[in-house]
Amino acid sequence: MRILIVEDDETLADGLVAGLRLGGFVPELTGTCADADSALRAGGFAAVVLDLMLPDGSGLDLLKRWRQAGLHIPVILLTALDSVADRIAGLDRGADDYLGKPFDLDELAARLRAIARRQEGRAEPVMRFGTLALDPARQVAFRKDQPVSLSRREYALLAALMERPGAIVARARLEDRLYGWQEGVESNALEVHVHNLRAKLGAGVIRTVRGVGYQLQGGAL
Repeated sequence: MRILIVEDDETLADGLVAGLRLGGFVPELTGTCADADSALRAGGFAAVVLDLMLPDGSGLDLLKRWRQAGLHIPVILLTALDSVADRIAGLDRGADDYLGKPFDLDELAARLRAIARRQEGRAEPVMRFGTLALDPARQVAFRKDQPVSLSRREYALLAALMERPGAIVARARLEDRLYGWQEGVESNALEVHVHNLRAKLGAGVIRTVRGVGYQLQGGAL
């Protein structure tokens, strides 16, 4: 999942980015309402982790504007304001979930995975397609019930394809998932990761649709 983090506390923000990256997410960081608006306009995010007290305004007001503008992206609020009234206010403004500071990073990751399941319309925590299985909580991939050793970016690529099993996933979308908007991408980087996945999973598992993107096919036999 590509996650937008809106947090102005540098120490906390750096910890969030490092921790979520280790958990298999692709986190992007902004520290103001204005930068968060710009990032969302660029698109490609699966969820937002939003602080309420920002240098240029209120996260609650920002969330309200997003919902009024028709932005349905899931939002988890992070804040030191953790009374019942604060939680109610956040949820009523359109938040999907709420965590008070201090919080456990593993819990935040679990809540983001739960949001992803709801967005994809699945209840089971393990993603499956044919003989392939992916466990986001443990960051483990399986083929025919046997574990497959994948690099972080190989895992992210496979997860992006398994979120839309059988559909053609655009090259730009896959590159966003692998690298995010703040990282440069070498021209053949995606092809290298696809090649490595085919070597580990089988040549026929991933189909190249020239000029468009890639597709899991054949029930991932």
